[in-house]
Amino acid sequence: MPPLSISFIIVSFIIVSFIIASLRMSCWGHGKLLAQTVYRSYSSMSAIMNFLWFILGGVFMGLAWWLAGLLCFLSIVGIPWGKACFVIGQFSFFPFGKEAVSRRDLHGRHDIGTGGFGTLGNVVWFIFAGIWLAIGHVVWAVGCFVTIIGIPFGIQHLKLAGIALAPIGMTVVDKDVASAARRREAEATVSRARSRD
Repeated sequence: MPPLSISFIIVSFIIVSFIIASLRMSCWGHGKLLAQTVYRSYSSMSAIMNFLWFILGGVFMGLAWWLAGLLCFLSIVGIPWGKACFVIGQFSFFPFGKEAVSRRDLHGRHDIGTGGFGTLGNVVWFIFAGIWLAIGHVVWAVGCFVTIIGIPFGIQHLKLAGIALAPIGMTVVDKDVASAARRREAEATVSRARSRD
């Protein structure tokens, strides 16, 4: 399929999604029903983008993550890295509507992967596999940015490249959960700063 027809399909899906969402909003009025409509159109848009992501190349990087995870599991010593690979690999298959956050931010406390051992694990990971997965995501991102219409996909690849460099201590959650965790962490930081004054 030529790149122009792929671009046309992507633009058509996006336009139709926005038209449907705006029709629902104008017909149903305001309040709770409007909020539900916006959320449904956002999740519909995420589903469309995840489908396009998967068929237009996301499957390859997801499989690369799973291959790295399988190799880590085979080494026995690498089981903690393997677990992280499978979590991030699943995220790499369908990244829209989800976000990777630190488990410390999510749970409000440190665990073995967010402390000193997690840092050491990320250094070892970076040397043996992280840099290669990050390079793969950056190459895909450049390819997406060149097409202009693929810029949202390129941005996701760059986010995944950042995660590829240090995945230990990270977990994948919905975007609203991630923003709530960050807000809670920011409020805790502000309250600690005020108590010092």
